[in-house]
Amino acid sequence: MSIPQPIEPSEKAGIRSLPIEFWPESDRKAWMSVSRPSQRLKRGGAGSHMKAITLADLARRYSYFLDFMNRQGLFDPKKTAGGHVTPANVDTYLEELTARVGSVTVQGSIYKLRRACELIDPARDLSWLTDIEKDLALVMRPRSKTNRWVLTEVLVEAGLTLIAEAENSRRMSKLGQARQVRNGLMVAMLAMHPVRLKNFAALEIGRSLVEIKGSWWIVLSATETKEDRPDERRIDDLLQPALDRYLKKYRPFLAGADQSTTALWLSSNDESPMTYDGVARAVTETTRSTVGVAVSPHLFRTAIASSAAIYGGANPHLASAVLHHKDARVTEAHYNRASSISAGESLRSIIQGYIKD
Repeated sequence: MSIPQPIEPSEKAGIRSLPIEFWPESDRKAWMSVSRPSQRLKRGGAGSHMKAITLADLARRYSYFLDFMNRQGLFDPKKTAGGHVTPANVDTYLEELTARVGSVTVQGSIYKLRRACELIDPARDLSWLTDIEKDLALVMRPRSKTNRWVLTEVLVEAGLTLIAEAENSRRMSKLGQARQVRNGLMVAMLAMHPVRLKNFAALEIGRSLVEIKGSWWIVLSATETKEDRPDERRIDDLLQPALDRYLKKYRPFLAGADQSTTALWLSSNDESPMTYDGVARAVTETTRSTVGVAVSPHLFRTAIASSAAIYGGANPHLASAVLHHKDARVTEAHYNRASSISAGESLRSIIQGYIKD
């Protein structure tokens, strides 16, 4: 298997997560072993107890490190498993990280690099990397959310406004209309139904997005949620018409020749399902251009909690239920399927009231 040619270090646009098929063979085989699921009477790999999203995140962070090695001309496809993780290589990697990302991301990247390397080669001494990780933890400063704080009703209204502008435009191309309707629907849906990004990006028609008696529902099984509990949410009536039009008119245009795909969110560039990162970028950039604040998908959950606290004070557990959180102080009955649905109804009426006023 050929290895991509090194990219010049100055080409910052080339930064990516190196696909696993391009990893050194020893790393790739070790990771496949780590990820092997448990089977009846047969123990799984060292990472089989972890959620798939956690393993994928560790692999992605390790892939960013390998990509850096590749761009620096330090990539050796014959290295032993974890062999690229040396003090000298990590020092140069840290220089690039600190120049382009925040201190929290730097610390998290090194922590996850260590965790991935420990799984790949449990016998390797990484105490030196643990020390670096601890030093980084002492100086990291989380970015304030204050200047990125937007209430849910603002996000819903921004999304619906984008959809209306696109559908009423006589100047936009069909592709431009489809893209803007998709982006507006993403913002409005995520604002009203703030499921986690991994679930939102992976929504599939007929599986996790299901039509029941004329209404669309987000239906997530226990294995798909962080809390290991089913999560079912009826798409709000305010959004149902826009979702219907997207599915019938704009999504088929984005799908192009292949109408068999079931992914809800499709790329406007190559007709393929949008990735986790692609959805995150689209949502963040859309909010930046519409409300003047780059609101990441995770901050949509902050928005819903803030809106619930401000407008739903009479229901103190509203935010926890809508966000599908577990809380040891509240009985389990508050967090079963019925409570999530009823909480969604309460929040829906609050937000609709402010949008219509």
